Amino acid sequence: MLNIIRHGTNTGAAPLLIVHGLFGSARNWGVIARRLSEHRTVLVVDMRNHGDSPWMPTHTYAEMAADLAKVITDNGGQADVLGHSMGGKAAMALALLHPDLVRRLVVADIAPVAYDHSQSHHIASLRELDLTGLSTRAEADRRLSNLIDDPALRAFFLQSLDLKSTPPRWRINLDVLDAEMSGIVGWPEISGQFDGPTFFLSGQLSNYVKPDDRAHIVSLFPKARFARIPDAGHWLHADKPREFEAAVAAFIDHPSA
Repeated sequence: MLNIIRHGTNTGAAPLLIVHGLFGSARNWGVIARRLSEHRTVLVVDMRNHGDSPWMPTHTYAEMAADLAKVITDNGGQADVLGHSMGGKAAMALALLHPDLVRRLVVADIAPVAYDHSQSHHIASLRELDLTGLSTRAEADRRLSNLIDDPALRAFFLQSLDLKSTPPRWRINLDVLDAEMSGIVGWPEISGQFDGPTFFLSGQLSNYVKPDDRAHIVSLFPKARFARIPDAGHWLHADKPREFEAAVAAFIDHPSA
C-alpha cells in the first residue's frame, strides 16, 4: 500500500490524486496540494521505491498503475489524476489500463514515448555520497556539491535523505531504480484509449513533449488538450507554481472539461 498524505476535506467532489516523478516524494507537492484542496480532497502518494512507501523488487508502469488503482479504489472509486514526469507516465498507464477509475487526467511535461536520457548518473552520485557522520542537510549539501554542481538539483535530491535514521539513509531505492531505468525512461506498449478529458500541460522551455508527439498522444487520449506555461521548464510546478495551480484548477473544475 502506498503512503498517502491527505489534504482538505471531502466536499463531494472527486478527489485529486497527485503522482510525483522519479526521485520525488509526496512531500515535494505539499504547498500545491494544500492550495488545490480548497474544494476537494487531495491525495498525494509516495510511489513504490520512494519516500515512505514500500521498497519493491521491480518498478514497472503496469505495477505503478496497479498501485494507483488501489489507492483510488480505497478512496471512493474514481479520482482526477495529476502526474508529473515518471508520475505522468504512471498516470497515463493507469488511465489506459483502468479508465473507469479516472475522471479527468492531467499530464505534466511528459509524453507516452520512450526517452533516451538515463538518470543513472544521478544514482551513481547519490551512491557515492559519503553518509558517514552526517547530521545536517547543510553538510550533506556541501559533500554532494563535489558530485552534483546544480544547487537546485542537490536540494531536490536531499529532500529524500533521512538524517534521522542511524546511519543516515536514502528514502529512494537506488538499486531497483537503477536496474529498472530503461523501463522508467521508456514507455510500455499499452493498447486501448482513455476517452476522458485529458490535459497535457508542459513547460515552454522544456522539450519533453514535442509537436511530433501530438498525433500519438491523441491516438491514446482522443480528448487531449495542450498548453504550455511560459518561462517554465520540465519542473514547471516548481518554476511557476501559481500558474501551474491555476491551470490545473481551471481544468479539473470546469464543468465541460
